[in-house]
Amino acid sequence: MLRLALLGTWHVHAKDHAADALAHPGTEHVAVWDDDPARGAAFAAERGLPFEPDLGALLARADIGGVTVTAETTAHEPLIGAALDAGKHVFTEKPLALSLAVARRLADRAAAGRILGVSLVRQRWGTTLAMRDLIAAGAIGAPTAARVRVAHPGAVPTPEQPTGWLPSRFLDPAEAGGGALADLGAHPLYLLRLLLGMPERVLAVGGRVSGRPLEDNGVALLAYAGGALGVAETGFVSRGPFSAVEVHGTEGNLLLSPRDGTLRLRAAGDEGWQEVTVPADGPTPFAAWVDAVGRGEADAAQVALALDLSALVEAAARSMAEGRAVALAEVAG
Repeated sequence: MLRLALLGTWHVHAKDHAADALAHPGTEHVAVWDDDPARGAAFAAERGLPFEPDLGALLARADIGGVTVTAETTAHEPLIGAALDAGKHVFTEKPLALSLAVARRLADRAAAGRILGVSLVRQRWGTTLAMRDLIAAGAIGAPTAARVRVAHPGAVPTPEQPTGWLPSRFLDPAEAGGGALADLGAHPLYLLRLLLGMPERVLAVGGRVSGRPLEDNGVALLAYAGGALGVAETGFVSRGPFSAVEVHGTEGNLLLSPRDGTLRLRAAGDEGWQEVTVPADGPTPFAAWVDAVGRGEADAAQVALALDLSALVEAAARSMAEGRAVALAEVAG
C-alpha cells in the first residue's frame, strides 16, 4: 500500500486528487498539509484525515511513501523539490512548472530513485490515442492544421457567485503565476504537442474579460517547421464545459465533436464522414504513476510530455508579455 500525503489544497482539483487516492486500491491518503492552515484543516476534516501544519515533520515520516501536490503552481519548485529530497515519490497537478528550466530541475531531482508524475488527464484518452494512430497511419495525409479548444465559465459572474465559481486566486499573479493559458490552456497545448509535435515558435494573445490581473481568455498559435499550424484556445469566460478538437491534413480531416464527443474521420478520397471506433481509455495519470512507483521506473512518456508542456507554457507567457512570437529555441536554450 502506497501511503500518501496531500500537499496544498489551493487547486480546485485537490478534491479530485484526494478522491483518486482514496478510491485506488493501492493507495491511501493519510495526511494533509497546506500553507494556509485554516483552508487545509477544513479540507482534511471534510475527508476524515489529519491535518499536519509542519511540512518538515510530514516529509520526515517514514510511513509516507509519496505525495500528491495541488498547491499553487508558483510553489511547485520548493514544495516538489522538498518532497523529492525527502525521498518521496511525487504526483502533481499540471503544469509541472511555469518554465522549462524549473521543470527540468525537478525532473532531474526525481531521477535519483523517485517517481515523478504529472496530471495530464487527456494524454491517454481513447480519442487522443485514436487520433494519434490515424495521423501516424496517414489517414489524413500530411497534417497541416489543428485546433484544440478547452474552456469553461469559471470567471463568469452569477447572482450567487459575483466573481464566478473559479476562485479569484487563479487570476492572481502572485499565486497562480499564469492565467488561463497556463492552467486550463495546458490541455490544448499538450494535446497539440501529442498530435503535431513540438512547434518552432509560439505566438500568444490573452484577454481580460473579467478585468482580473491575468488573462481569462487566451489563444496560442503554434507554428511548425513544415508549415503546419496549431491553435490552442482556452478561457474561463465561455459557457461550458466546452471541448473540441479538429485536425486537418492534405488528404483528410479529423473532428472530435464538442456536442457528443464523437470522433469522425473524412479519409483520403472520401466525400462523407465516418464515425471512428475509439479504443478504451488508457490508465489515468494517477493510476499510471502508481504503477510506475510499483515498477520503480518512471513513466518516461509522461515526464517528457510534462517538460514539453512547461516549454510551451513559458513560450506563450513570454509571447504575451513581449508582444511577439517566441521561438522554442529561446526557451530550450
